[in-house]
Amino acid sequence: MPGLKMSADSEEEIQGRTLTRADLARALQSAMGLPRREAAELVEMVLDEIVERLRLREEVKLSSFGTFSVREKPARIGRNPRTGAGAEISARLVVTFKPSNILRARIEQGDAPGELAAAADDGPAET
Repeated sequence: MPGLKMSADSEEEIQGRTLTRADLARALQSAMGLPRREAAELVEMVLDEIVERLRLREEVKLSSFGTFSVREKPARIGRNPRTGAGAEISARLVVTFKPSNILRARIEQGDAPGELAAAADDGPAET
């Protein structure tokens, strides 16, 4: 299956824009011929699964794309840059993303959509 292509917008119009859930649903709708509602539901299902796995502190590894994980940041003392006064920053959980080597290379080379799937088929998956 070829990669999902965004709508007929030119590359120049897409640059600088934020990709939204609706954009992903439209791309699915166009590529797979699904009704808009089904495409939107599929996007939500995928995102919900990713969130649930992260909530359970599991890694989410997407071959040829990257790895999402949750990490704990300890409490620490921060500084107000304006006044220099110290303030405690509480411990918290943060989501991190580590792109795969394939994704990094595609971004650096400016590869077109669809080449990610081809790169993944050419050899062993890198993360």
